[in-house]
Amino acid sequence: MNSNNAPVFRVVDLKQYIYCPRLIYYYYCLPKIRPVTYKMEAGLEAQDDEESRAARRSLRTYGLKCGTIETNVYLESPSLGLRGIVDLVITTNETSDGQPEVIPVDYKLSNRQMGLHFKLQLLAYGLLLHEVRKLPVNRGFLYAIPRRKAGEVLFTPALRNKLAQALRQMQDIVSRENMPNPVKKRQKCEVCEFRRFCNDVI
Repeated sequence: MNSNNAPVFRVVDLKQYIYCPRLIYYYYCLPKIRPVTYKMEAGLEAQDDEESRAARRSLRTYGLKCGTIETNVYLESPSLGLRGIVDLVITTNETSDGQPEVIPVDYKLSNRQMGLHFKLQLLAYGLLLHEVRKLPVNRGFLYAIPRRKAGEVLFTPALRNKLAQALRQMQDIVSRENMPNPVKKRQKCEVCEFRRFCNDVI
């Protein structure tokens, strides 16, 4: 999926790409202009607080009876072209065939329904875990911090195809250094921290 000269994307870049492909262009082709917003900082603080509770949380939150928990697990794969730190990794033997199952959990500071961008991030962590651990990774959980509720995400073939397509398009943006067209939903531009760098949106 990745060539020797292609960048190894951060898993969080998938969320940025789904929101607006230009964010990938700005981050990788014009890296010195990236701002840090209050929303980014608030999300990191909330995640740190949630991680401090993770070791005490019962696995029943995820519908599991037993298993081991790891927090802040760094993963990287040049062949996948991905790297990142997954918030929580659960390893359990509760599968029907008795084989270990690895389950990534991603914390989100959101009250809304978990969209495609979050699901692609979670799947990316799953693919990284599968490559590193050589164990089945067929699902994950998105944990909504404000609601303290976990939602299961199945890693279906359709979701895997969407991730592969997104990564191909991200690689194309960076390799060609070609700024993508603006998003069709221009209301996104009104709250975007990069708006001042786009001269073709109002």
